[in-house]
Amino acid sequence: MSVSVAGRVASAAPAASLRRGARLGRVLRYSVLVLSGAFMVIPFLWMVTTSLKAPGSVLTIPPEILPSRITLESYQRVIETVPLLRMLGNSMLVTTLAVMAQIITSTLSAYAFARMRWRGRDTLFLLYLGTLMVPQQVTITPLFILMQRLEWVDTYQGLIAPGIVSAFGTFLLRQAMLDVPREYEEAALLDGGSHWTIFRHVVLPLVGPALATLAVFAMMGIWNSFLWPLFVTRDERLMTLPVGLALLQGRYTTEWSMVMAGAVITVTPIIAIYLMAQRAFVRGVALTGLK
Repeated sequence: MSVSVAGRVASAAPAASLRRGARLGRVLRYSVLVLSGAFMVIPFLWMVTTSLKAPGSVLTIPPEILPSRITLESYQRVIETVPLLRMLGNSMLVTTLAVMAQIITSTLSAYAFARMRWRGRDTLFLLYLGTLMVPQQVTITPLFILMQRLEWVDTYQGLIAPGIVSAFGTFLLRQAMLDVPREYEEAALLDGGSHWTIFRHVVLPLVGPALATLAVFAMMGIWNSFLWPLFVTRDERLMTLPVGLALLQGRYTTEWSMVMAGAVITVTPIIAIYLMAQRAFVRGVALTGLK
């Protein structure tokens, strides 16, 4: 009996050691995640606190981490200095129309690449996917010349047109559509359904999380776009927020509280949209295998 007790004690010791090791590893992983999250949040918190400081108190020595006196004077001065509300409206209009158009074109092209069989489909998809490796700086000059020929410089069309198609969006939705079982499509065909019926009533409802993921990525990219709006617009009434903030920093290089106030106004809609679509975004990333 003493031998059996000793055996149980001896077998329990490694198990307890493994549990302690697992707990220690879990604590270390969560500690790394918390520290990484803190490093990512600190710049945003600094931006918010700086925007709430009184003008002239940003570069004090020693620096103030938290403002001694909270004021919204910087936000008021930004609105009075540049047509910020007009720029905010321009960004919302351009982003909304471009994201909607990008979702439409990406879903249609992704369905053609994923669910329809035609000669040269895979080769054409690889060529289309290869455009992701072409940097924007290479295409911006011919794109600007095209906008000039179309007389779309300093117009909303010129701001929106380059963002209505996306090779990344097509790839993302194609991967999601490939996971839709073929049995659903075959059942719809037996019932007399067309490709449009399958696309609208079978495939689209099943790739909703991927659509939300694409919408978030597209909104972030178009909302934060700086180089193309800088090239295609000269009139302040047509400028988007990133370009407007660059003008603000150029005119008032020492008024960092004003610059940070404008940055807070720019970032807030993106954070709000992401928080609303967070669950669908995470599910879409998981379903499509995107890393």
